[in-house]
Amino acid sequence: MSPSRLLWLLFAVNLFNYIDRQILFAVFPAVKVDLVLTDTQLGLLASAFMWVYLSSAPVFGFLADRRSRPRLMGLGVGIWSVATTLSGMIQGYGQLVAGRALVGIGEASYGAVAPAMLSDAFEPARRGRALAAFSMAIPVGSALGYLLGGAFEHAFGWRSAFFVVGVPGLLLAWTVGRMRDLPRGMQEGGARRPHVPEYWELFKTPSYLLNCLAMAAMTFAIGGLAAWVPTYLVRVRGMGLAEANLIFGLLTLVSGLGGTVAGGWLGDRLLPRLPTAYFLVSGVGLALSVPCAAAVILLDDRTWVLAAIFLAEVFIFLNTGPLNAIIANVSRPGVRATAYAANIFVIHALGDAISPAVVGVVSDRIGLGAAFWVAPGALALAAVFCFWGMRHFVADAARLGS
Repeated sequence: MSPSRLLWLLFAVNLFNYIDRQILFAVFPAVKVDLVLTDTQLGLLASAFMWVYLSSAPVFGFLADRRSRPRLMGLGVGIWSVATTLSGMIQGYGQLVAGRALVGIGEASYGAVAPAMLSDAFEPARRGRALAAFSMAIPVGSALGYLLGGAFEHAFGWRSAFFVVGVPGLLLAWTVGRMRDLPRGMQEGGARRPHVPEYWELFKTPSYLLNCLAMAAMTFAIGGLAAWVPTYLVRVRGMGLAEANLIFGLLTLVSGLGGTVAGGWLGDRLLPRLPTAYFLVSGVGLALSVPCAAAVILLDDRTWVLAAIFLAEVFIFLNTGPLNAIIANVSRPGVRATAYAANIFVIHALGDAISPAVVGVVSDRIGLGAAFWVAPGALALAAVFCFWGMRHFVADAARLGS
């Protein structure tokens, strides 16, 4: 299979990854009424997915460095598709929690393995664009999750939404599982079976650690914004809930696509002349997002507030391809899946697994508008980590032969 065909197949699977991940949130109100749940119970559904997801990722990353990656991906896609489909058949809250936990296990296998396989398919100079294209599934899939979930819930009830997005995933699981694996490190001359010291070496690589911290701070900001922006637009800016969800979804879709594509292209374009281009593009983008995020809080005019949200998201999404490419470029091919898996664990454990709750606690104490200051603060910290990473990247990449 050619690199381009592999990329678009994995993009399609990643699209369903994010549709399945977000569709529950689109039907939260109907689920709450049907199963007689509290808001706390609804929130725990998201937590069940996230904690299982981030905890399972290192296991699958370790296995992927030693076993067939297509089979692991096929298994993961199959698990999350079955779990999503069965979520439409549950009879109680406990079953739904178990279903979301299984979705987390399935998506952890894919999230840890697919970027590592793409890194083997594309040479280092093209990885930024390839991983950016792969990551375009994040805003598109998230938006489709909300749109499809809302449409099918309105027409056929909330259970139908899980059937519609779960069943096609089984076909994708079969397709991915039948692929031939690529030689590990084929762009770097091959890779042997990894040894234990190589895993420890990964966590002694400054640019890898700083990259993870930058992504964690960014994910903290995104997690808090994604959970609370619609509520903020309703409570603080006086918009209707349906209007707020629709506008925020469309802003995220357009800004996510534009920012992700632009960041991948710009990083690869600058890379031949500037070895630290991936860190630089990400750091500048995150730094520019800080005043935009602050403007969301400070401005009075609603139109300008929405414009600030859009620009903040564009600048945030610039880093998606470059920061993922850095992981590949400073990790040895034999442990690359583990590198991505450990990154998943760190950025979610320190990021969106806790930020919505942090914003909620601060909001209860001093108000939602004031609580939103955690976002520009986290984004500024992410930019600092990127600029710091520039000091170490060249030496780390040269030492590892990337």
